[in-house]
Amino acid sequence: MKIVGIRLPGQARIRVARLEGTRVTVLTDVAGFWRDPRGWTASGSDAGGESFDLAEVELAPAVLPSARVICVGLNYQAHAAEGSFRDDDLPPYPTLFARWTASLSASGDPAPVPSNEDGLDWEGEVAAFIGTTLTDADSDTAREAVIGYAAFNDLTARRAQKLTSQWILGKNGDNTGPLGPLVTVDEAGDLRDGLRVQTRVNGTLVQDGNTRDMIYELGDVLSFISRTFTLNAGDVICTGTPAGVGYARTPPWLLHPGDTVEVEVERVGIVTTPIVDNDYRHGSYTAAVLASEAAPASRVAR
Repeated sequence: MKIVGIRLPGQARIRVARLEGTRVTVLTDVAGFWRDPRGWTASGSDAGGESFDLAEVELAPAVLPSARVICVGLNYQAHAAEGSFRDDDLPPYPTLFARWTASLSASGDPAPVPSNEDGLDWEGEVAAFIGTTLTDADSDTAREAVIGYAAFNDLTARRAQKLTSQWILGKNGDNTGPLGPLVTVDEAGDLRDGLRVQTRVNGTLVQDGNTRDMIYELGDVLSFISRTFTLNAGDVICTGTPAGVGYARTPPWLLHPGDTVEVEVERVGIVTTPIVDNDYRHGSYTAAVLASEAAPASRVAR
């Protein structure tokens, strides 16, 4: 099953809907969905309300405002080698950093280049959604708590990221966390079996990895986190990017206004992001997002 967040015309409230082809069927609101995500995504479920064509709605991340978005850095051997650990041993535990839900967006939402950056860098990933509470969980239990996956792009402001030893500033630019539809595990499969992760810039392939090459396996990462703080239904784990990021190239290659970047995850889908200039941040659309206290909705349905 594919799950998306949507806004109806003229309404700020985000609803959760089932996506089938070019039609969406409303299930409930975001809070209601994450109170019982397995119930809403049960195989064969005929639950649903109004149905709309994709062209009639705006996409939005189906994410609770209170959700934790936890990102795993340097989780593919080749990517670690092209970056911070080129000449060093990998750390025994995963590098984790946080995104705020306010940075998330949907497929088609423009991502602005901040005024103090030369461009944005791409990082194609798989995002995993937690479906139940996890406290002090073992790896198998933690892995089974994952309800589904989405294509994700951890768009990064590299100059801001490198100003300090903490990465949060460079990882939370406006609209720099585009998420595709959530695809349930029964359709997507297990990351250990291997899902291909590709990133394309203006149609050119720039990343081509596979989740079987992850250094820190998802179940182990979730177990590790759960021993410090409880994970809740609706929390999101972004599992890291393979090699091929722009800043590590010679010469560096960053995203500029007019570029389009897309991330495709095998059996999960595609998330597409047009890059725009910093003036977008000062427009009426950003003001409307802040006023609604919700993540941005997509102007282009994909």
